[in-house]
Amino acid sequence: MTIVDFISETLTDAQWEIAHALSQTLVKENIDVNELEKTVAYLRASVHQPDASSRFFKYLKTLVSNGRQISHSDKTLDSYRSIDKACSDYLKNVQDAYTILQILSWVSRLMLYYKDAGPIGEIPTSSTLTFESPRQAEISKVTKAQKFTVDQILEATVTKINGNRVTYEILGTIKLTEKEPKKASLLKEGQTVQVKIVSLKEDNSIKSVKCLT
Repeated sequence: MTIVDFISETLTDAQWEIAHALSQTLVKENIDVNELEKTVAYLRASVHQPDASSRFFKYLKTLVSNGRQISHSDKTLDSYRSIDKACSDYLKNVQDAYTILQILSWVSRLMLYYKDAGPIGEIPTSSTLTFESPRQAEISKVTKAQKFTVDQILEATVTKINGNRVTYEILGTIKLTEKEPKKASLLKEGQTVQVKIVSLKEDNSIKSVKCLT
């Protein structure tokens, strides 16, 4: 997958919240979008590095600490400080560099929108946003990409059996543990089985399944 392909993927709901809050914060502080795009360009160039995330945040700190030498004005230095603080606040729990790049690429676009959209109201703080773990984000993406329905039959892998409780892995990401009093003793860990969706959550993710094998 290329970086361009990755960026074109849909953000999860939690990542959209971060993108909107971050862009609103920067617009409210009158930050030039070009200054943000310079940091995005740095991340894009180094995103393949194994420590790309930490490199990016260190780069932001470097811009602040060396700002007087590399910036053309106090306003530019203030922009570096604002970008560093906003990114540190809102992206601190996003560990994957590709996801950070994806979010910031949208922040640049959203800044242009909010700049002309009129007064910005109260912005959610980083502490009030719902942050996802990498696994939660992956599950959200899988759920968005699928149109699950009740009674739909899916292939699943048995990953754990504990008494009459069986844990299934669906689509390589979604894990559900169900009581299977009649089936548990007949199944083996690592076995591929057919499961039927019994119920869905409000966000269309799978709530429960039943083994058909």
